[in-house]
Amino acid sequence: MKDAFGAPQSLLVLGGTSAIGLATARRLIARRTRTVWLAGRPSPGLAAAAAELRGLGAEVRTVPFDALDPESHEERLGKVFAEGDIGMVLLAFGVLGDQARDESDPVAAVRVAGTNYTGAVSAGLVCAGALQTQGHGSLVVLSSVAGERARRADFLYGSSKAGLDAFAQGLGDALHGTGVQVMVVRPGFVRSPMTAGLPETRLATTPEAVAYAIELGLRRRSETVWVPGALRVVMSAVRHLPRPLFRLLPV
Repeated sequence: MKDAFGAPQSLLVLGGTSAIGLATARRLIARRTRTVWLAGRPSPGLAAAAAELRGLGAEVRTVPFDALDPESHEERLGKVFAEGDIGMVLLAFGVLGDQARDESDPVAAVRVAGTNYTGAVSAGLVCAGALQTQGHGSLVVLSSVAGERARRADFLYGSSKAGLDAFAQGLGDALHGTGVQVMVVRPGFVRSPMTAGLPETRLATTPEAVAYAIELGLRRRSETVWVPGALRVVMSAVRHLPRPLFRLLPV
């Protein structure tokens, strides 16, 4: 359920060590969210994240979750929903991969696609079904502007995010009128541990800025959120560039 201010009382983060996921959890805990589930591979990082959020006053539990093991998703995520209603699910897991290496290593390339797309399809459908059974709740999917038009520099990552974005939009249409909201979030370059060492773009953002945009989008019941908002216009222009011109861009 959500309170009068639109904040979910309970939150499930798929990708429990995600910088954006944790920034969102911190923000929502400050806004009355009291129960948080962190789903991820058991690790010291996951345990530390749970301890930090407990220190902010939330009841925090962890659940083993591996995007590359879809056969386990229904059982493990089902146990979370069996404990009580979940007001919001944040699908925040994903990997960048190494484009230069992965182009010559199909197995590694498939791992990127499997994590970012196939794993998200499985987990997204499991959670969407559970939210629909509840009759309420929000599924927030972290996409990326990289999915708007795949660049030479990261087309493996970009293509996986394009698939995720299309899946989330279609799922939102399928759930329209059921009481379940699907919100697609398209950040640009986010300064986080996952992008450490990579060259920043001019419209770089932070996990905290994305978390703020997510909270605002929930209150407005938005279907799509761009972070920063100026990217909506920028990507509209980029999306319509002829391919010969697009290839000349330093991206």
